[in-house]
Amino acid sequence: MTDLTLMTPADDPASVLPSLALLSHRVRVLPLDAASLVRMPEDTILFVDARDDLASAKTICRMVHATGLSTPIILVLTDGGFPVVNAQWGIADMVLSSASPAEVEGRLRLVSERGAMAPAAASPDALDADAQASSGQLRCGDLVVDTNGYTASLRGHPIDLAYKEFELLKYLVQHPGRVFTRAQLLQEVWGYDYYGGTRTVDVHIRRLRAKLGGEYEHLIGTVRNVGYRFDPPEADASAADARRDA
Repeated sequence: MTDLTLMTPADDPASVLPSLALLSHRVRVLPLDAASLVRMPEDTILFVDARDDLASAKTICRMVHATGLSTPIILVLTDGGFPVVNAQWGIADMVLSSASPAEVEGRLRLVSERGAMAPAAASPDALDADAQASSGQLRCGDLVVDTNGYTASLRGHPIDLAYKEFELLKYLVQHPGRVFTRAQLLQEVWGYDYYGGTRTVDVHIRRLRAKLGGEYEHLIGTVRNVGYRFDPPEADASAADARRDA
Protein backbone atom coordinates (compact mmCIF):
# COMPACT_ATOMS: atom_id res chain seq x y z
CA MET A 1 0.00 0.00 0.00
CA THR A 2 1.37 3.38 -1.04
CA ASP A 3 0.74 6.63 0.81
CA LEU A 4 -0.89 9.06 -1.62
CA THR A 5 -1.93 12.68 -1.29
CA LEU A 6 -4.48 14.35 -3.56
CA MET A 7 -4.58 18.15 -3.67
CA THR A 8 -7.78 19.41 -5.24
CA PRO A 9 -10.28 22.28 -5.03
CA ALA A 10 -13.10 19.87 -5.91
CA ASP A 11 -15.98 19.36 -3.49
CA ASP A 12 -16.08 15.69 -4.47
CA PRO A 13 -12.50 14.27 -4.47
CA ALA A 14 -13.79 11.00 -5.96
CA SER A 15 -14.58 12.87 -9.18
CA VAL A 16 -10.97 13.98 -9.73
CA LEU A 17 -9.47 10.58 -10.48
CA PRO A 18 -12.18 7.94 -9.93
CA SER A 19 -9.74 5.07 -10.39
CA LEU A 20 -8.03 5.93 -7.08
CA ALA A 21 -11.15 4.79 -5.23
CA LEU A 22 -10.83 1.37 -6.84
CA LEU A 23 -7.24 0.84 -5.72
CA SER A 24 -6.08 -0.27 -2.27
CA HIS A 25 -3.80 2.70 -1.53
CA ARG A 26 -4.28 5.11 1.35
CA VAL A 27 -5.33 8.50 -0.05
CA ARG A 28 -5.14 11.77 1.90
CA VAL A 29 -7.21 14.64 0.43
CA LEU A 30 -6.03 18.24 0.94
CA PRO A 31 -7.05 21.61 -0.50
CA LEU A 32 -5.09 22.93 -3.46
CA ASP A 33 -3.21 25.66 -1.59
CA ALA A 34 0.17 26.41 -0.04
CA ALA A 35 -1.02 25.74 3.52
CA SER A 36 -1.54 22.08 2.61
CA LEU A 37 2.20 21.60 2.11
CA VAL A 38 2.63 21.70 5.88
CA ARG A 39 0.12 18.89 6.37
CA MET A 40 1.65 16.69 3.69
CA PRO A 41 4.21 14.07 4.77
CA GLU A 42 7.44 13.87 2.79
CA ASP A 43 7.05 10.13 2.20
CA THR A 44 4.09 10.35 -0.15
CA ILE A 45 3.24 10.61 -3.84
CA LEU A 46 1.35 13.80 -4.60
CA PHE A 47 -1.49 13.97 -7.11
CA VAL A 48 -2.25 17.57 -8.10
CA ASP A 49 -5.64 18.30 -9.65
CA ALA A 50 -4.85 20.44 -12.71
CA ARG A 51 -8.06 19.77 -14.65
CA ASP A 52 -9.65 23.20 -14.26
CA ASP A 53 -6.94 25.46 -12.84
CA LEU A 54 -3.57 24.93 -14.47
CA ALA A 55 -2.10 28.13 -12.99
CA SER A 56 -2.76 27.10 -9.39
CA ALA A 57 -1.49 23.59 -10.06
CA LYS A 58 1.74 24.96 -11.53
CA THR A 59 2.20 27.24 -8.51
CA ILE A 60 1.84 24.27 -6.13
CA CYS A 61 4.38 22.26 -8.14
CA ARG A 62 6.89 25.11 -7.96
CA MET A 63 6.32 25.58 -4.24
CA VAL A 64 6.94 21.89 -3.55
CA HIS A 65 10.39 22.25 -5.11
CA ALA A 66 11.02 25.70 -3.62
CA THR A 67 10.49 24.32 -0.12
CA GLY A 68 13.03 21.56 -0.75
CA LEU A 69 10.59 18.66 -0.70
CA SER A 70 11.50 15.63 -2.80
CA THR A 71 7.89 14.51 -3.12
CA PRO A 72 7.14 13.10 -6.60
CA ILE A 73 4.20 14.83 -8.29
CA ILE A 74 1.66 13.34 -10.68
CA LEU A 75 -0.61 15.83 -12.44
CA VAL A 76 -4.24 14.93 -13.06
CA LEU A 77 -5.27 16.52 -16.37
CA THR A 78 -7.87 16.66 -19.10
CA ASP A 79 -6.83 16.32 -22.74
CA GLY A 80 -6.59 20.10 -23.10
CA GLY A 81 -3.99 20.42 -20.36
CA PHE A 82 -1.30 18.22 -21.88
CA PRO A 83 0.12 20.81 -24.35
CA VAL A 84 0.72 23.29 -21.49
CA VAL A 85 2.85 21.08 -19.24
CA ASN A 86 6.63 20.95 -19.70
CA ALA A 87 9.77 19.99 -17.78
CA GLN A 88 9.77 23.27 -15.84
CA TRP A 89 6.79 22.04 -13.84
CA GLY A 90 9.09 19.52 -12.15
CA ILE A 91 6.58 16.67 -12.17
CA ALA A 92 7.26 12.95 -12.21
CA ASP A 93 4.31 12.00 -14.43
CA MET A 94 0.83 13.03 -15.56
CA VAL A 95 -2.37 11.12 -16.04
CA LEU A 96 -5.79 11.75 -17.55
CA SER A 97 -8.62 11.99 -15.04
CA SER A 98 -10.36 9.20 -16.97
CA ALA A 99 -7.41 6.79 -16.68
CA SER A 100 -8.20 3.20 -15.77
CA PRO A 101 -7.16 1.68 -12.41
CA ALA A 102 -4.56 -0.44 -14.24
CA GLU A 103 -2.97 2.64 -15.82
CA VAL A 104 -2.92 4.59 -12.53
CA GLU A 105 -1.40 1.61 -10.72
CA GLY A 106 1.25 1.24 -13.43
CA ARG A 107 2.20 4.92 -13.27
CA LEU A 108 2.41 4.77 -9.48
CA ARG A 109 4.69 1.76 -9.66
CA LEU A 110 7.04 3.45 -12.14
CA VAL A 111 7.20 6.66 -10.08
CA SER A 112 7.93 4.65 -6.91
CA GLU A 113 10.62 2.56 -8.59
CA ARG A 114 12.35 5.59 -10.09
CA GLY A 115 12.49 7.19 -6.65
CA ALA A 116 13.93 4.02 -5.10
CA MET A 117 16.59 3.61 -7.81
CA ALA A 118 17.91 7.18 -7.53
CA PRO A 119 18.56 7.98 -3.88
CA ALA A 120 20.17 11.36 -3.35
CA ALA A 121 23.93 11.03 -2.96
CA ALA A 122 25.50 12.80 -0.03
CA SER A 123 27.05 16.00 -1.36
CA PRO A 124 30.15 17.68 0.13
CA ASP A 125 27.84 20.37 1.49
CA ALA A 126 25.73 17.77 3.26
CA LEU A 127 28.82 16.13 4.71
CA ASP A 128 30.07 19.51 5.95
CA ALA A 129 26.69 20.18 7.55
CA ASP A 130 26.74 16.77 9.27
CA ALA A 131 30.23 17.43 10.64
CA GLN A 132 29.18 20.80 12.00
CA ALA A 133 26.02 19.36 13.52
CA SER A 134 28.00 16.66 15.33
CA SER A 135 30.24 19.32 16.87
CA GLY A 136 27.24 21.37 17.96
CA GLN A 137 28.36 24.41 15.98
CA LEU A 138 26.90 25.70 12.75
CA ARG A 139 29.25 28.12 11.01
CA CYS A 140 28.24 30.41 8.15
CA GLY A 141 30.90 33.02 7.55
CA ASP A 142 31.04 35.30 10.58
CA LEU A 143 27.90 33.74 12.05
CA VAL A 144 28.28 30.87 14.52
CA VAL A 145 25.28 29.08 16.03
CA ASP A 146 26.10 26.83 18.98
CA THR A 147 23.26 24.31 19.21
CA ASN A 148 24.59 22.83 22.44
CA GLY A 149 25.08 26.09 24.29
CA TYR A 150 22.00 27.80 22.76
CA THR A 151 24.09 30.81 21.79
CA ALA A 152 24.85 32.64 18.57
CA SER A 153 27.63 35.06 17.73
CA LEU A 154 28.75 37.37 14.93
CA ARG A 155 32.48 37.99 14.52
CA GLY A 156 32.96 36.55 17.99
CA HIS A 157 30.43 38.89 19.61
CA PRO A 158 27.38 37.20 21.18
CA ILE A 159 23.90 38.00 19.85
CA ASP A 160 21.28 38.51 22.54
CA LEU A 161 18.48 36.19 21.35
CA ALA A 162 15.28 35.09 23.02
CA TYR A 163 14.67 31.33 23.05
CA LYS A 164 12.32 31.24 20.05
CA GLU A 165 14.51 33.67 18.13
CA PHE A 166 17.43 31.30 18.62
CA GLU A 167 15.33 28.27 17.63
CA LEU A 168 14.15 30.03 14.48
CA LEU A 169 17.68 31.10 13.51
CA LYS A 170 19.04 27.63 14.21
CA TYR A 171 16.36 25.96 12.08
CA LEU A 172 16.98 28.28 9.15
CA VAL A 173 20.77 27.90 9.36
CA GLN A 174 20.38 24.11 9.45
CA HIS A 175 18.59 24.27 6.08
CA PRO A 176 20.52 26.86 4.00
CA GLY A 177 18.85 27.88 0.76
CA ARG A 178 15.62 26.03 1.52
CA VAL A 179 12.45 28.10 1.42
CA PHE A 180 9.91 27.64 4.22
CA THR A 181 6.38 28.95 4.33
CA ARG A 182 5.32 30.77 7.48
CA ALA A 183 3.07 27.84 8.35
CA GLN A 184 5.97 25.40 8.04
CA LEU A 185 8.18 27.50 10.30
CA LEU A 186 5.35 27.84 12.81
CA GLN A 187 4.97 24.07 12.89
CA GLU A 188 8.69 23.23 13.03
CA VAL A 189 9.81 25.90 15.52
CA TRP A 190 6.72 26.53 17.66
CA GLY A 191 5.22 23.04 17.39
CA TYR A 192 1.84 21.49 16.71
CA ASP A 193 0.34 22.66 19.99
CA TYR A 194 0.93 26.37 19.28
CA TYR A 195 -2.29 28.19 18.44
CA GLY A 196 -0.89 31.56 17.39
CA GLY A 197 -1.04 32.82 13.82
CA THR A 198 1.68 33.01 11.21
CA ARG A 199 2.09 36.70 12.05
CA THR A 200 4.26 35.43 14.92
CA VAL A 201 6.82 34.24 12.39
CA ASP A 202 7.00 37.66 10.72
CA VAL A 203 7.55 39.36 14.07
CA HIS A 204 10.40 37.01 15.03
CA ILE A 205 12.00 37.33 11.60
CA ARG A 206 11.95 41.12 11.95
CA ARG A 207 13.55 40.89 15.41
CA LEU A 208 16.21 38.48 14.16
CA ARG A 209 17.15 40.78 11.30
CA ALA A 210 17.37 43.73 13.67
CA LYS A 211 19.71 41.81 15.96
CA LEU A 212 21.87 40.64 13.05
CA GLY A 213 22.28 44.26 12.07
CA GLY A 214 22.29 46.03 8.73
CA GLU A 215 25.38 44.19 7.49
CA TYR A 216 23.94 40.75 8.08
CA GLU A 217 20.15 41.10 7.98
CA HIS A 218 20.19 39.93 4.36
CA LEU A 219 21.17 36.43 5.56
CA ILE A 220 17.47 35.85 6.17
CA GLY A 221 15.88 36.31 2.79
CA THR A 222 12.24 36.79 1.87
CA VAL A 223 10.79 34.81 -1.03
CA ARG A 224 7.77 36.75 -2.19
CA ASN A 225 4.43 34.96 -1.81
CA VAL A 226 6.19 31.92 -0.30
CA GLY A 227 8.11 32.59 2.92
CA TYR A 228 11.69 32.83 4.21
CA ARG A 229 15.06 31.16 3.70
CA PHE A 230 18.60 31.40 5.05
CA ASP A 231 21.03 32.70 2.43
CA PRO A 232 24.63 31.71 3.33
CA PRO A 233 27.30 34.41 2.99
CA GLU A 234 28.76 34.78 -0.50
CA ALA A 235 32.10 33.31 0.55
CA ASP A 236 30.40 30.13 1.75
CA ALA A 237 28.30 29.96 -1.41
CA SER A 238 31.38 30.42 -3.60
CA ALA A 239 33.20 27.66 -1.73
CA ALA A 240 30.24 25.35 -2.19
CA ASP A 241 30.15 26.13 -5.92
CA ALA A 242 33.89 25.43 -6.19
CA ARG A 243 33.45 22.06 -4.51
CA ARG A 244 30.62 21.17 -6.90
CA ASP A 245 32.71 22.20 -9.95
CA ALA A 246 35.79 20.28 -8.78
